[in-house]
Amino acid sequence: MPREIEADALDLAAIIRPAEHIVWGQGAGEPSTLVEKLIEQRHRIGRASVFLGGVRSRRTLRPEHADVLTLSSIGAMGNLRGIASAGLLRAVPTHLSQLCGYFQQGIIRSDVVFVHLSAPDENGEYSFSIGNDFQQAAMAHARVVIAEVNDKAPWTYCEGRVDPARIDYIVRTSRNPVQVRGQAIGPVEEAIARHVGRYIEDGTTIQIGVGAIPDAVLASVGDRHDLGIHSGLISDRVADLIEQRVITNARKPIDTGITATGTLLGTDRLYRFAHKNRTIRLFTYMHTHRAEVLSQLGRIVALNSAIEVDLTGQVNAEVAAGAYVGGVGGQGDFVRGVQIASGGRSIIALPATARDGSVSRIVPRLEDGVVTTVRSDADLIVTEFGVADLRGQPLEERMRRMAGISDPRFREELDRVAHEASQGRA
Repeated sequence: MPREIEADALDLAAIIRPAEHIVWGQGAGEPSTLVEKLIEQRHRIGRASVFLGGVRSRRTLRPEHADVLTLSSIGAMGNLRGIASAGLLRAVPTHLSQLCGYFQQGIIRSDVVFVHLSAPDENGEYSFSIGNDFQQAAMAHARVVIAEVNDKAPWTYCEGRVDPARIDYIVRTSRNPVQVRGQAIGPVEEAIARHVGRYIEDGTTIQIGVGAIPDAVLASVGDRHDLGIHSGLISDRVADLIEQRVITNARKPIDTGITATGTLLGTDRLYRFAHKNRTIRLFTYMHTHRAEVLSQLGRIVALNSAIEVDLTGQVNAEVAAGAYVGGVGGQGDFVRGVQIASGGRSIIALPATARDGSVSRIVPRLEDGVVTTVRSDADLIVTEFGVADLRGQPLEERMRRMAGISDPRFREELDRVAHEASQGRA
């Protein structure tokens, strides 16, 4: 049986060995109390490596904590950007579908795993609560598992059960989960949402992220019927659409009637809605991101974002001006996986400009040479100025179409580059 320890009495230096690798999940499911204790006691623990997903808490990791902790992540998502900007984050470019396998094979070590769990239900069963991502794979190969059991965390239905025999220590807490509020939706996001909405018909399954563009898309589909969700994460707006009976998952070929996700990323509104809600199920990345699963979903639209896209359809979602600000995440998995499905479409949506309109995000060549999604996987690229359908198009036509969805202030130059390329001079 797990040993219970009061939070104030938790001595991680007595548990974590020198140079061990510590892992915890991502998003709002960060085990905040355990992470705070790690930071507080890090000098007594000594050198250690940490692998984590994108975190959302502003109260935990900061650049100064890298004095003895070596920090690695799948990207600079959430609040890891400050650490990345300081050159203190070791980015691991990887598809999310690969992560569980990396832990299983020992490619990424997980000596000590922190997990954030709900309090047990009436049957004594714990739940992975807010995030089911890669934690089970990491736990299976850990020397020590420490669980933060939070009585304010929602109890959710998850793929895989929490095995109490796999937990070594339990620290009970009572704190509100991290709150991730929606961003303001402006005219640009509304215009992009109108273009995206053309591809979301009744019965379509959607993969979507968080941010102003996904929020705008979800806000624009309230007149649809029987939409489905199969996504790495869901937000408050998904809960709204389920309550409105817009999202029913009734026409999904698999997981019928179930909103399939890996992570909850929202506020108490979402967490309360998901609590013991049988229509929402949290799966691991082996289900949410694997091409074998995505290929079975029929009519599915995957919506992802980018920092910049070049005229041939190559996508950079990781680096801006030399700084790591994003990650591969699930983009590659969904871009490829949904196009295997019958009726599947992949959409990369982004504003046409950055830095108050001074920089075009449709570019002749990717500035930093980082390709997150290759041009052979490009499908639909969307800005506020329109849609470029790139499937099956030769390079010259791709360039013409991409220039056509750029901001008019940059279009003449992009048209010139596209024309010279077609004449063999670029």
